[in-house]
Amino acid sequence: MTPSNSLLSIVCLLSAASAQAQDKVLNIYSARHYPTDEVMYSDFTKATGIKINRVDADDAGILARLKAEGAASPADVILLVDAARLWRAEVDGLFLPIKSAKLEEAIPTNLRAKPADNGGTAWFGLSTRARVLVYDKLKYSKTDVDSYENLADAKFKGSLCIRSGSHPYNLSLFGAMTEHLGPQKTEAWLKAMVGNMARTPKGGDTDQIKGVASGECGVAVTNTYYLARMLRSSNPADKAVAEKVGVVFPNQSSWGTHMNVAGGAVARHAKNTDSAVKFLEYLASPSAQNHFANGNNEWPAAKGVSFDNPALKAMTGGNFKSELLPISAVGMNQIKVQQMLDRVGFK
Repeated sequence: MTPSNSLLSIVCLLSAASAQAQDKVLNIYSARHYPTDEVMYSDFTKATGIKINRVDADDAGILARLKAEGAASPADVILLVDAARLWRAEVDGLFLPIKSAKLEEAIPTNLRAKPADNGGTAWFGLSTRARVLVYDKLKYSKTDVDSYENLADAKFKGSLCIRSGSHPYNLSLFGAMTEHLGPQKTEAWLKAMVGNMARTPKGGDTDQIKGVASGECGVAVTNTYYLARMLRSSNPADKAVAEKVGVVFPNQSSWGTHMNVAGGAVARHAKNTDSAVKFLEYLASPSAQNHFANGNNEWPAAKGVSFDNPALKAMTGGNFKSELLPISAVGMNQIKVQQMLDRVGFK
C-alpha cells in the first residue's frame, strides 16, 4: 500500500468512527421538567449505549427555539407536555413524520397525529393527564360537580378557582368543550365561570387545590398528577391538603373526562433519526410507561399497560371513562377559544 493510500484508509476509518460516535448521541429538547424522568434517560443509555444531551425549556420556548434554529437545529427528539402545542408544532412543520410499527401498535389513534402524506406520523402521545375537579367536601357533594358544565351553575357563585385561562392545560380543555358544545354555548359557559370565580385566576394547579383545602375556594380545576403528588408526598402538610378535598372525574355519563397528552416527536432536521425513533419506541414500552405512572403520576398512553400507583387508583376508585376526541380537533379550536376568553374577560 502506498503512503497516500495508507493515509486515505486512516482518514476513512476515522470518518467511520466519527460517524459511529455521532450515532451514539441523541439531542433532546424537553418540556418535561420532572426529576423522576432521569431514570428513564439513564435506562435508555444503559440499554443502547446512546448518550443523551438534553435542553430543558417550556413548550413555547422549545417551539420558538426550533423556529429560530431552522435547519441548523441540533435537536433530534422533541418532548412536549400539552396537546395544543403538539398540534401547533405539527402544523408549523417542526416535526419529521416517522413510520414505526411499534409505536403504531402501542399508541391509540386518538393520542397521535393523523398520518402524513408519506404515511408517517408526526408525533405520538406518551402519557396523559386527566383534568379533574376538586371540591370542598363540607360544602358540596360529588353530584354538584359531576360535569364541567356544572362549573357555570349559580350555586358556585364566588367559589370557583382556576389557573389562567390562557394556560395550555385550560386552552386544551376549553378547546375540547368547544368541540362538544359548539362555540356559542362554550362562550356562555366561560362567561358564567368568570362570574363564579372566588378570585382572579392565579398560580398553578397545586395552588387551586390548596385554595379548596383552605376554604378560599369551593371548587377548582386541576390535572390529576398534581393531586397525586400531594397524596404520595412525604410532607404531612401536603397529605393533609389532599385529604381535605374531594375529587371528581367529570362527564362520566356523557363524553368522559378531558385528557391532556404529553408526547414526543422526531425533530424536522434531526441528524440522528434512527436513534430518535428508537428512543420514542422505548418511551412507549411497558417499562417506560410504568415509569410515567409510578414516577410522575401520569396515565400511560400505550394500550394494555398495567401499573401500580395507589394515588391514581384511589382517585378513580377503579376505571373511568376518558374523552376520545382527536387532538387535532382540540388544537384547531385554540385561536377561537382565546378570542372567547378575551370577550368574556377570562384572565
